[in-house]
Amino acid sequence: MAVDPNSEITNMDGDVALPRTNGELVFEAPWEGRAFGVAVALNEQGAYPWRSFRDALVDSIAADDAAGKPTTYYERWLESLEVLLIEEGLVTKEELDARAAEYESGERDDDWDPDHHVHHLSL
Repeated sequence: MAVDPNSEITNMDGDVALPRTNGELVFEAPWEGRAFGVAVALNEQGAYPWRSFRDALVDSIAADDAAGKPTTYYERWLESLEVLLIEEGLVTKEELDARAAEYESGERDDDWDPDHHVHHLSL
């Protein structure tokens, strides 16, 4: 029997279980699917063990719940990914803030074309 290499990801349960409908992953917006994909791809490339991401997600959910902070699953997912990337030294908070500012200002959007923009930040 073949073992699913992503079973640790797909079989998360409890508060960290992936949102599903009829067994299929559910993404309410395109960014959610991208955030999911980035976290999985970085794990598959060996950037961090999945357990580290899962632990960050557990911590994010617990902190938001304790604070009564109304957030969605994938907002917590993205927050966890950002924390882990900073902790692992893969990106700095300043780089994340700069990228977020690009989106907020409209300088960068979902249809961003690097050949037509001056700033090139790598994540």
